[in-house]
Amino acid sequence: MSKKIVLFLFILTCFLPLFPQEVKMLTLNEILKLARSQSPDAIMAKHSFRAKYWEFRTYVAKYRPSLTLSGTLPNYSRLFEKEFDFSTGQEQYVEKNTNSSTLSFSLSQNIGLTGGSIFMQSGLTRFDVLGDDGRTQYISTPVSIGLIQPISGYNSFKWEKKIEPLKYEEAKKDYLNDIEDVHLKGVNLFFNLVLAQQNLEISEVNYSNSDTLFRIAQGRYMIGTIAEDELLQMELRFLNSGNDLRKAGIDLQIREFQMRSFLGFNDNIKIALVIPDEIYDLEVDVQKAINQANENNPELLSLERQLLEAAMSVAEAKSEKGLNADLFATYGLTQRSEDFSDAYVNPLSQQRVRIGIELPIVDWGLGKGRYMMAKSNQEVVRVTVMQARVDFEQNIFLNVAQFNLQDDQLYSAAKADTIARKRYEVTKQRFLIGKIDVLDLNVADTEKDVAKREYLSVLRNYWTYFYTIRRLTLYNFEDDLPLSADFANLVD
Repeated sequence: MSKKIVLFLFILTCFLPLFPQEVKMLTLNEILKLARSQSPDAIMAKHSFRAKYWEFRTYVAKYRPSLTLSGTLPNYSRLFEKEFDFSTGQEQYVEKNTNSSTLSFSLSQNIGLTGGSIFMQSGLTRFDVLGDDGRTQYISTPVSIGLIQPISGYNSFKWEKKIEPLKYEEAKKDYLNDIEDVHLKGVNLFFNLVLAQQNLEISEVNYSNSDTLFRIAQGRYMIGTIAEDELLQMELRFLNSGNDLRKAGIDLQIREFQMRSFLGFNDNIKIALVIPDEIYDLEVDVQKAINQANENNPELLSLERQLLEAAMSVAEAKSEKGLNADLFATYGLTQRSEDFSDAYVNPLSQQRVRIGIELPIVDWGLGKGRYMMAKSNQEVVRVTVMQARVDFEQNIFLNVAQFNLQDDQLYSAAKADTIARKRYEVTKQRFLIGKIDVLDLNVADTEKDVAKREYLSVLRNYWTYFYTIRRLTLYNFEDDLPLSADFANLVD
């Protein structure tokens, strides 16, 4: 088995130069910085914000004047229409051969306060009757001012004015939240790779030690100082250490692939990580964390938006179950002439007023049912939001409490790691001089590996809780500042 592993490592060493790799030594902060700038997750977060930004810009544009040019060039028609001939008292089909061309400008403006809109139009139409008795007529509308106004109680513009800015603010917080998710994913992948690298190092050391100890045990067995069962136990440990070494190598390749994929690196990059040896001297105040979360977290903005949307649904359903009316009114000038030069001379006034009403008489409770459903849904949303707020604050409390314990746990784990390594070295030396048996050596070796992995696990927990609290509060407690981003640069 030893010869096979040596042969495998020799072949790997020979062929590695054919596939040169650039080795990058990266710290945790460097990994997270790269992830923010180039990881696929960060890029998707950027484009998600862009989509929501343009959605907000669309809402803003609805409240700005809109100038439109429209036209129909040409509108040709040749058909037979039925007409009544009074001279003969009979109906007959008459050929109609016409063409019309229209050009108009329209300026409109929505009115957020009332939910209506005003507009001003100017247009010109040329109408041609073709054929032997052909003639041309120009119809002008120099100016026409109009109003479209719903008279019912529901004003969609009023609710949009409350909800859309909140959605945009939520989008900005969502982006910051997504970046913190990238940080958390980066921390997880970082320590997965760190643990894989440490496992490989541990496996290499264990394999080398077990090989040496097995050879020593063989010599002792030959001179009769150890029993056969101890020799077999050493051989079994040597075989297991070879299996562990191969598994650790495969696991390291998998973790490296995951990290390269996360950072957007190609296969020519080999990543070597530097384990962080320092942590922040930081104690997070629970109440401050809750206050910052209430101010910054997009989940709470989402809950507030849900309450507004539920209230909007109630208002809409209430308006639909009663009288609905719309007012349409225009006032302008018009003129017609067979000469274009006279189409704008002495224009005549024109007025148009229309009020449309809709009042359900018998709808078998349809309108009332929709209204009551909206009211019921509003109450469900209210209760859900209230419970979500309680759960949210409790989650912050638990995460902050866990984070504040991590520095003590990390100190204990680091000390245990140091003690376990020293104990193994002492035990190994005592085994070499024949003072203890192989069982004690195996126990010390196992405890050494467990202590090292436990230290890495506690270190992972520290940084995981640190970035979890950042994501929940969108606040940097190290610098005592809210998290922010250059949102203008994100949409360029």
